[in-house]
Amino acid sequence: MIRRKKVNWKIPKGAELTELDKKVLYFQNKGCLVPTRELIKTPEQIEGIRRSGLLNTAVLDKVAESIKEGMSTADIDKIVYDYTTSHGGIPACLGYEGFPKSVCTSINEVVCHGIPSEEEILEEGDIINVDCTTILDGYYADASRMFIIGKTTPEKEKLVQVARECMDIGAEAAHPFGFVGDIGHAVEKHAKKNGFSVVRDLCGHGVGLEFHEEPDVLHYGRKGTGMLLVPGMVFTIEPMINMGTWEVFIDEEDGWTVVTEDELPSAQWEHTYVMTENGLEILTY
Repeated sequence: MIRRKKVNWKIPKGAELTELDKKVLYFQNKGCLVPTRELIKTPEQIEGIRRSGLLNTAVLDKVAESIKEGMSTADIDKIVYDYTTSHGGIPACLGYEGFPKSVCTSINEVVCHGIPSEEEILEEGDIINVDCTTILDGYYADASRMFIIGKTTPEKEKLVQVARECMDIGAEAAHPFGFVGDIGHAVEKHAKKNGFSVVRDLCGHGVGLEFHEEPDVLHYGRKGTGMLLVPGMVFTIEPMINMGTWEVFIDEEDGWTVVTEDELPSAQWEHTYVMTENGLEILTY
């Protein structure tokens, strides 16, 4: 969910100003929202997140090898748990704020946070988002993929494709010393052009040393707004694109599953990225 926290760039007492300090302070003095220095990952931390990202990608690759009509979402959960733990990782979802499983499996009208179940069986025509976060040696990486089960409708195929395009276009819009709002503006523009809407109640987020960090990465909005994007920041872009209304609700029975208000399908893709001097680099290939 969207969080708000005041942040700013502080220079340690007695430290000399670096070129990065000067650039960030320029924007801060103009009244822009800037990150704290703690949000700028060191090269060693980025390498740790990259290693976690490689395992996270391998987990999703393992799911891709097996996912099919007739399997339960609990089967997917077992694949994620077994592969992650056998390779030295920890499934970050398991036990997170009480979440009972190792992965989120969200089918058709479920936007996100679907809970795997023995009773939930994949059927021909379903679209499913598998959202996996891995901890390796204390570092977090987060990504999700859409899978189409067998053959589905042209409308669902288009939704899945446009959702991926929205993620990629959002990433292309992110530049060093640009703003988070540049990402959201690009995502929303592409979704609307294709007749779809963007969920507003959930967002991307900083990640790496914790599961969820600053900044909030909204997938809608205006250019030049939101937090300043500074080299060394690590965050996800994960637009949730709906076929109908952008409005959603949370299932009261489990307190987790987010569903489209009109119960039309939703699709989402996600990567973890690091901002470099030249733009974003994916850490969850």
